[in-house]
Amino acid sequence: MGRGNNNSVLNILCLVLMTSLVLSSQAWAFTPASRIPHLSIPILGTSINEQFRPVGLVTQVVIDVYERRDHSGLQVQFHIEPGQFSLLARKSIHEAITRALVAANIPSESWTILLKFPYSGLTVYGESLSAMVGLSVVSMIKGDHLLEGRALTGTITERGFIGAVGGLQLKILAAYENHFQRVFVPSEYDVRDGDWRTPFLMHVSPVATVDEAYFGLTGHHLAGLP
Repeated sequence: MGRGNNNSVLNILCLVLMTSLVLSSQAWAFTPASRIPHLSIPILGTSINEQFRPVGLVTQVVIDVYERRDHSGLQVQFHIEPGQFSLLARKSIHEAITRALVAANIPSESWTILLKFPYSGLTVYGESLSAMVGLSVVSMIKGDHLLEGRALTGTITERGFIGAVGGLQLKILAAYENHFQRVFVPSEYDVRDGDWRTPFLMHVSPVATVDEAYFGLTGHHLAGLP
């Protein structure tokens, strides 16, 4: 292939790359009618330490919620920096937000949710953060503040239950080391975890439904029940 052909191919590749970047930017464009102040929420997870042993950890996810003027459907978008979300994490978060809004009787078609993992070079894996994210989005829309020193691990199932996740003992210990007073866990837990211990002066509360979990996190019922 001659030099002229090489230059033509290079120009085409550059054009494709520029088009992709423009499309990526346009995917974030929308006209909000109102913006809810962003919220940073605690996330309980597990990782591997330098000795290749599993450990628990507490991180944060930042949530921005916008109400749009249109009614074209729920939009859940993820920043790709500083940190990223795995495909599984994205899918479970989208499902949890959708199911939490349904359980709270909140129409979803005009909301845009932006999520950021503020840790450079790190990626959120798994789905155990999804219930905490979904119910936090509802709390932002309803104006119910999350109570200090509390966190939830689990998923949200199609029927509105808090779904089982693994690594409970490691997550509970990480929450304790970070001075959390109360952790909510799925009442139906992963049998591979075996029995887990509650650290001194810490409350670990099993919850079955999204309303139980929401009440524990905020002191309010999900759909304004008496």
